[in-house]
Formats: sequence, structure tokens, C-alpha cells
Amino acid sequence: MAIWTRNQRLDGLVHHSDAGSQYLAIRYTDALAGAGALPSVGSVGDSYDNALAETINGLYKTELIRRRAPWRNVDEVELATLEWIHWFNTSRLHSALGDVPPDEFESAFYAAQHTDQTLVGNQ
Repeated sequence: MAIWTRNQRLDGLVHHSDAGSQYLAIRYTDALAGAGALPSVGSVGDSYDNALAETINGLYKTELIRRRAPWRNVDEVELATLEWIHWFNTSRLHSALGDVPPDEFESAFYAAQHTDQTLVGNQ
């Protein structure tokens, strides 16, 4: 999705995943390499490798799943999940990013690569 939405090379991007077979497949690693991304596979049984994923899962459950329960069906959860992800990336303020949404921070990051601007959140 990151490759498709940006429609550009992602040189230097590090894609971290667990040691699942889908992330070690030749087609998958070739696709990462073709986009300029670097694969990073965590060690088996190391909970620290999954800290970011577990944080996002916790936020998802707290901010969406538990707050809007009970759910009527899987379709309702799927649609709400898509809406939550869009909100999380485009509207939710993140303190680690200087209280801006991830999309805004990423745009500022790439703009700063082409200018002498200071990144949003790094004043």
C-alpha cells in the first residue's frame, strides 16, 4: 500500500515485519527491493520487535472496537476499520510527530528533502 499510494521509489524505507512466511517470500522481498525499501525481520519470540504493531493494535481496539461495540457483522467492522485508518493517518494528532497527523508529517518530511525547511515537529 505504501508503494502504491506514493507512486515513487522508497529508497531507504525500512519495512519491519515478524518472521512470518509471507514476509520472507521471494516475491515479497523482490517487490520491496524493486521499490528501494529494505526488509527487516524481527527475531522470533522477541516482544520488543513488535512494540509498534502492538501499540497500534491497542489504539485500534481502544479507539474503535471497544468504543463502538457491539458490532452487528464483519462488514460493519471492516468499513469502520477503513474509516479509522483514514482518520488515524489524516486527522489524528500524534505527539511524537509534533502534534500533526502522519500524512502531514510525511509531506513535510519529503518537502524538507528538497529545501532547507525544518521538519514539522522538529522545531
